[in-house]
Amino acid sequence: MFNFLKRKEFRDIASELKKPTFLTRLRESLQKTRHQLIGGLANLVLGKKTVDAQLIEDIENLLLSSDVGASVSEEIIADLSHKLERKQLADGNAVWEILQQHLLALLQNCEKPLPTNLAHKPYVILVVGVNGVGKTTTIGKLAHYFKKQGKQVLLAAGDTFRAAATEQLAIWAERNHLALIAQHQGADSASVIYDALQAAKARNIDILIADTAGRLHTKDNLMQELHKVKKVLAKLDATAPHETLLILDASMGQNSLAQAELFHKAIQLTGVALTKLDGSAKGGMLFSIAKKLSLPIRFVGTGEDIEDLQVFSSKEFISALFNDTH
Repeated sequence: MFNFLKRKEFRDIASELKKPTFLTRLRESLQKTRHQLIGGLANLVLGKKTVDAQLIEDIENLLLSSDVGASVSEEIIADLSHKLERKQLADGNAVWEILQQHLLALLQNCEKPLPTNLAHKPYVILVVGVNGVGKTTTIGKLAHYFKKQGKQVLLAAGDTFRAAATEQLAIWAERNHLALIAQHQGADSASVIYDALQAAKARNIDILIADTAGRLHTKDNLMQELHKVKKVLAKLDATAPHETLLILDASMGQNSLAQAELFHKAIQLTGVALTKLDGSAKGGMLFSIAKKLSLPIRFVGTGEDIEDLQVFSSKEFISALFNDTH
C-alpha cells in the first residue's frame, strides 16, 4: 500500500509538472491578438533607425484598428508626438519600449485581485453580463478556484429565464462537488438568490456565487431586476453583494466597453472578468476598458478547462503579448 501511494503521489506531481504554466497558456490564448496588434507594431517600429511623424501616424492607425480604443490610442500618440518633438525617440526600438511601458502602466492601475475578506461571511459574488459571454462557465471556474483555496462555496441559480441555465450550473456544481440552490424556470431571480443567502448563512458557507439572467445592457427593465436582487440581498446583509462581477467576452471588442459602461452606470460594478481570450484577436479591448472605467480586472479566462481562469496580472499580460515577437 505504501509503495502504491508513493507511486500515485509521484504521478500526481508529474502530472502537475507537465501542465503548462499560466503564462504559457496566456501567451497561447493571446496568439491572435499578438499577431494582429503586437506583430503589427513590431513590423512598424522594430529596426527602424529613425522615427518621424508618418511612423507615429501608422502606429495610431494600427492601434485604432486593433480594438485598443480611441482614448488609449490618443494618449499613446500624444506621448509619442511629445517625445518626438523633444527628440527623445532615438529609434524604433525606443518606441517599442515606450509602448510596452505605457500599456503596462495602464493595466497596473486595474490590477486588483478579488478581496475575499471573510469578515463578510458569506462573501457574496453577484455575476452579471449579457447573453453568451460565458457567465455560467466562469462561475464554475470561480467555484473551483475558491475551493482549491479551501473555501466552502455555494452556488445560486439566479438565471431562471434561460431554459438550460440551471441545468448547466448544476453540472458545474456536480463537477466541483458543491451544493446548488435553485427553483423552477421562471421563478423570481431575487427570491432564488435570497434563499441561497439564507442557506449560506445557515451552513456557515464562506462564499456564495450567484448567477443572474443574461440581459442586454440597453434594456432598462432588465437592469431594474438586478437592482431588485441587490435590494433583496441587503435585507439579509446590508453589505451584500460584496462583489458585482461583470463577465465580458473578449471577441466583442469595443462592444464590451459599451456593455461595461452601461452596466457600471446602472448597478455600480466592482470588478470585471474577461473570457474567450483564446478565440479572439480583440484582446486589445482590455486597454480601453482599463482607460475608460478604471474598474478592477479580477480574472482572465484562457480556455475551456476548469483551470483556465486566473487572477489577472498586468505584468504577465504584457509579457504574454510582447515576448518572442522580436
